[in-house]
Amino acid sequence: MKTLLRFLLPALLPIAIGALTGCAGMGASSTEPMLSASGFRVKKPENTTQQQLYDQLPPYKIQRGEYQGKIFYAYKDEKQGVAYVGNEDAYQQYQKLATEKSIARAQYEAAQMQQDMAYRWYGAYYPRGYYRY
Repeated sequence: MKTLLRFLLPALLPIAIGALTGCAGMGASSTEPMLSASGFRVKKPENTTQQQLYDQLPPYKIQRGEYQGKIFYAYKDEKQGVAYVGNEDAYQQYQKLATEKSIARAQYEAAQMQQDMAYRWYGAYYPRGYYRY
């Protein structure tokens, strides 16, 4: 089993890294799908008042606001020219997804470090490619 794992792991590792890189992305590009999955709705500014409010938002940051006693959250996607708008429940769901993603990334990185250390450990005592169990 260990021999099979030793041969399969290097072959499957680039595929796994590619899949995780494609999902995680960098910066704002991974935020929009999580906002949509959390219940945020995509809104385009339709009149001058909405356009002025949209222009005042900082790009790629979630902002908290209040309108008629209700709390809402808005995220400006400057590249697409839209805003993601959600209520408190949507924001809480977004926070949950972001935390889960962060934990998954940390676990993945820890596994990579453990694997790297294991390869170095065995390689230090035996010639490369020969492992004694």
